[in-house]
Amino acid sequence: MQWNETIKLFRGGMPLRRHWANFRCYDCTFAGSEAVDYLHELLRSNYNFGPEVTRYQTLQLLRKFFKAHVIEDVKGRHGTEDFEDNSHLYRFPTMSPLKSLPTRPSWRDDSDLPRLIRWDDYEELPQKENVAPQKSAVLNSDLWNKRHSVAIGDVHECKLIRRREVTSKQVDHIWKSMTVTHLQRVLGLKTLDGILSPAHVNGKDIVVNIFSVNKTGIVVLENKAEDMPYWVISAMKCLANWPEGNDAKQPLYPGFERDVLRTVADYYQKLKEPLLTFRLYEVFVNILSLLQEQDKATEALQVSCLLLPPPNRRRLQLLLRLMARVCHNPRLPPLNDTIATRTLMVQMFSHCVLGSPDDMDLDELLATKLVTFMMERHGAIFQVNAKLRCQVEEHLSHLKRAQIKYAGSDTDFSASPAFCKQIKRVDCEEQKVIGTQIPLQQLLEGLIADQELPAKDKRKRLKQPCMGLQPLGKTALLAYMPAVGGCGAPAL
Repeated sequence: MQWNETIKLFRGGMPLRRHWANFRCYDCTFAGSEAVDYLHELLRSNYNFGPEVTRYQTLQLLRKFFKAHVIEDVKGRHGTEDFEDNSHLYRFPTMSPLKSLPTRPSWRDDSDLPRLIRWDDYEELPQKENVAPQKSAVLNSDLWNKRHSVAIGDVHECKLIRRREVTSKQVDHIWKSMTVTHLQRVLGLKTLDGILSPAHVNGKDIVVNIFSVNKTGIVVLENKAEDMPYWVISAMKCLANWPEGNDAKQPLYPGFERDVLRTVADYYQKLKEPLLTFRLYEVFVNILSLLQEQDKATEALQVSCLLLPPPNRRRLQLLLRLMARVCHNPRLPPLNDTIATRTLMVQMFSHCVLGSPDDMDLDELLATKLVTFMMERHGAIFQVNAKLRCQVEEHLSHLKRAQIKYAGSDTDFSASPAFCKQIKRVDCEEQKVIGTQIPLQQLLEGLIADQELPAKDKRKRLKQPCMGLQPLGKTALLAYMPAVGGCGAPAL
C-alpha cells in the first residue's frame, strides 16, 4: 500500500534534532520547512512518483499526514490546524500511524470466482423451445474402421456431437473470467485479494468496450443520456484542433482558449467519482509499480481499462486524447502565465482520473504519475489487448466445435434431451396399424422361407401366439397358406 510505504520512508529517513522555541528545548523534532524539503526530494527520487512532484503537492501531502496523526506539533496537537511550511516545530507520535489493510473475501471462494465456461458444461445451456434436437452422427462404418485401424488399433463405436448454442450471457461471462485471469497474470500476483472483487467486474461492459466502438476506437454508447453534453464535446474539439476547431465560428478574443479549457475542466471536476472509479482504485495503484517497464504497464492498463463502465471509458479516452493534442500543439497560446501547458494539463485533470474514497490517500501524487504515463501512451492503452482477444476467441471457437464421443466413456454428453411433439389422431391410428403389420409380415415370411421346417409344423406355428402377438385370424392364415401348403398339404 503506497500510503504505508511512503510513511515508513518518511519516518525512517527524516532527520531529527534538538530545536529551541520560546526559550524551551525540544529533542527529536523538525521544522515544517525541513519536512517539506526532505519529503519533496524523497518523492522526486522515488520511482512511484518521479521528478514531476511539486513542492506544493508535497506540502499538501504533509497536511494530510498532519490530519491523519502521522505527525503532530511539539505540544501534541494534530489536525486542528494546517501544517505550515515555516519554522514551526513538529514531531512523530509514539503510536503507529500506519493503516490496516482492508480484508475482503478470498478470490478463491467458489461463490465469487468467475468460473470459465467449459465445453462439457452441456447441461447448463438452454434449448430452444419447439425445435427438435440435432441427432448425433454415428461413425461406425466399415470404411471408417478400415481407414483408422492401422493408426489407432481397434476403433469402437463413436458419435459426433455438437454443443448447443452459446448464449450472449455466457459470452459475457467468458470475457469476464478470462480478462480477470489475464490481469492477475500481467500484474504478477498470486491472488487479487484486497485488490479487485469479482462482483465489481461486469462482463457486458467488457464486451461493449471492445466491440461497440467507432472507427477511432472510441466507445459508442447505446444510451445517449449517458453521454457527455454536446457543449462539452464541442469545447473539447475546439481546443484539440486549435485554431481550426472553432466550429461555431464564435468571435475569438484574448484568453478565449483559456475559457474553453475552463469549460472542459468544470465538467470533469464536477463528476461524482474519478473516471477510473473507486472500485478499481487499488488495481490502478498496483500498476504504478510497473511503470518502469513500459510495455508491461501498457498491457496492464489495456486490460484494466476494459473493466471500466463504457461511459467512463469514453470520457477518459476523449480527455487523454485532448490533453495529448494540447501539449503537442505549438500553435496554441500559453494556457497559464506561470505553469507550462503540460504541467497544467496534468495537474488540472489528474484528480478527475484517479482517486480513492479515503481522503487520506496519496490521490494527487499517484494520479499525477499515472495520468502522465497514460497521456503519453493513450493510443496503445485503448487498443484491445491482442493476446487476450485471441485467447477468448479460441475458447469460444472450441465451445462451438463438434467433438467425437466414444461408447463406454464416463460421461455421455450426446444424450439428447426428451422431446415431444403432438400428432393428429389419424396419424396415430395409421402408425398403430403399420407398427403391427410389419412384424407379422416379417414373421410369416420367415416361416415360409424356412426349408427345414415341415409344413405341418409351420401350420402349428401360425396358430400359436408368438412374441406377444395374438393368434392369427382366419383371413391372415388364408393369405399365406398357399405358400405354406405348396408341398401338397390340404387347405384349412
